[in-house]
Amino acid sequence: MPRAEFSTGAVWIMPELTSFLAETQCFRDGTSSPSRYLERCLTRLDAVEPVLKAFVHLARDAARSAAAQSDARWKAGKPLSAIDGMPIAIKDIIETADMPTGQGSPFWKDTYTRRDAASVQALREAGAIILGKTTTTEYATSEPFHETTNPHDPKRTPGGSSSGSAASVGAGVVPAALGTQVVASTLRPASFCGCVGFKPTVGALNRSGSYDHLSQSCTGLLAATPGDAWIVATAISERVGGDPGFPGLFGPTMPPDARKPARLALLETGGWTKAAPGARQALAQARGRLESMGIAIEDRRSDAQIEEMEQAIADAMELTFSIYDWEYRWPLRSFAKGDPAMLGDQLRQRQGQCSDMTIEAYRADIARRAQIRQRLAKLLSRYDATIGLSATGAAPVGLSWTGDPAVTVAGSLLGGPAISLPLLDDDGMPLGLQLIGRMDEDADLMAVAQWIYANAG
Repeated sequence: MPRAEFSTGAVWIMPELTSFLAETQCFRDGTSSPSRYLERCLTRLDAVEPVLKAFVHLARDAARSAAAQSDARWKAGKPLSAIDGMPIAIKDIIETADMPTGQGSPFWKDTYTRRDAASVQALREAGAIILGKTTTTEYATSEPFHETTNPHDPKRTPGGSSSGSAASVGAGVVPAALGTQVVASTLRPASFCGCVGFKPTVGALNRSGSYDHLSQSCTGLLAATPGDAWIVATAISERVGGDPGFPGLFGPTMPPDARKPARLALLETGGWTKAAPGARQALAQARGRLESMGIAIEDRRSDAQIEEMEQAIADAMELTFSIYDWEYRWPLRSFAKGDPAMLGDQLRQRQGQCSDMTIEAYRADIARRAQIRQRLAKLLSRYDATIGLSATGAAPVGLSWTGDPAVTVAGSLLGGPAISLPLLDDDGMPLGLQLIGRMDEDADLMAVAQWIYANAG
């Protein structure tokens, strides 16, 4: 097992991340219970949280009460869902009625909205145990006010902006947590922290009550396994659907059967020049393993259509942030009317960029984004999915920067489902393999991901 040594002198042995779904069989036969499972999570939390610093608020008493209620349902053979009794952590830009929603900002510290976000309401209705709120960067952007550490090496960042959610899952505290993603905020921290990251199709999970209103925003899942990510996502979609006007997440309630892909397209993306040599080597080795199992993998050198796709997403970062600038005019201008000192340096700089953006430029940007998404749809009519890196390399040393999103931003721009699988490594640290699929075909991408997860590790 990987080991991490802390400045306190303690040695933390990382656990193997195991499936909550498999644990529920023990709930059924009485060899375990949600309460016993929760106590194991709390024991792990107490051991690591002084260094991990993943949570900004905990609801221990409420969690224990919810677990006892779940015990009774499992004992009676009437669980509310596949996630009944699952301890889940919530990113602190998502509202919870019983805990503050601080948005990673001193400006909103200890703010209670007194309501649950749609996703949290759905999780409670499904019997999940809401354990606490996890750290995020300022307004889920790029500036970390928190001190959350990476569970594999506390000298390194856990990534952002779903920092605490990824760290809590990667450390084995909870089997799943809610995050969000506009640029790379679910997949990149999943990559750094060694857990699964799942960004559904845009609009597939209801974001009402989540402070991430941008057009590429998605509720994301951090989880121990692909199957656990799926059952949390479907529990939300079943109860509150997708964003208003969207059809919600398509697919079965339980994880789809694993499916071996026939053809995969490898995307380097515009961030390839920033990828560490070790990351490139890890991806090449993964490609070799998949090809040895009979999967055809093409890239920009062997398929002209992939090269055209690479050209189209070469400036995905610039295009995304240009769209972001227009969409962030309202909140940043509104914040500026308060105390400007309550905004970090990066957001104060972005205020000026937002002011310079015009509606005509925004319309051109979103029209171009639509064309790029159409191009991907044509490419994926010939391939089962794309594969690539979930981060440019291992988590950077230091806590003042959450890492480069350059290889992950394309997945957000493209709008379809994307998954990071903890199958690679770089510099002795976890590194994710990223899969991107067709819009609204999340279940098919999950089926492919499950096969790769089980066979290509």
